[in-house]
Amino acid sequence: MTEAGAAPGAGSHGWNRLSTADSYGVVLVLVMLTYTASVSVTQAWAGSIVLTIQVATVWFTLRTSRARPAVRRVADLLLCLAAAAAVVSFFAHQQGTERGGVFVVCSLLYLIAPFSIVRHLMLRRDVDIETLLGAITAYLLIGMFFAFAYKAVGELGSVPFYGTAGPGSLSQDLFFSFVTMTTVGYGDLVPAANPGQTLAVLEAVIGQLFLVVAVGKIISSFRPRREG
Repeated sequence: MTEAGAAPGAGSHGWNRLSTADSYGVVLVLVMLTYTASVSVTQAWAGSIVLTIQVATVWFTLRTSRARPAVRRVADLLLCLAAAAAVVSFFAHQQGTERGGVFVVCSLLYLIAPFSIVRHLMLRRDVDIETLLGAITAYLLIGMFFAFAYKAVGELGSVPFYGTAGPGSLSQDLFFSFVTMTTVGYGDLVPAANPGQTLAVLEAVIGQLFLVVAVGKIISSFRPRREG
């Protein structure tokens, strides 16, 4: 009787953890939604919509990772700045210092989020599916951070970020970021000068170290929880 009654609960346990509001599964879906919106929405005026999605994603990430109060206060300030920038950019979306400032705020938000996740994962006792989802989410957020950092440099720089290939769109920056982080290196997009070149090297090193040290350690220690 007990085993038969426990079977349905055991089968739905994993799904319940993924569908709860505090799950990294939800955060991972939001990150993928942010990426999709960022590469799909190309109109300059629609950048405020993308920025709004980014603000919601970072806010939910910090909530799920139980960020420290001091971190939450700094993030709240940046989130308010990002929200204000979203409103301003809806009416004024010219290239230059203003848009560069928007992308600086975005990159700072995406810098805080993965640190908060890693801290939370280190405090967890169990290495389970939630831990694995959190590590994957942090890895993707690192890629998002560098993409917006590239965009900020391109907006604020005096030369086109990709040289003869032009300043690059947000879609191209996201593509270049994840290609660099995974060290694929197609070579079709290359930063023309510093600090873009230095950022690219830093991303490649951090991306590989995170995969080997953090994600690799979690996968090797992962033990599926058995329900009795």
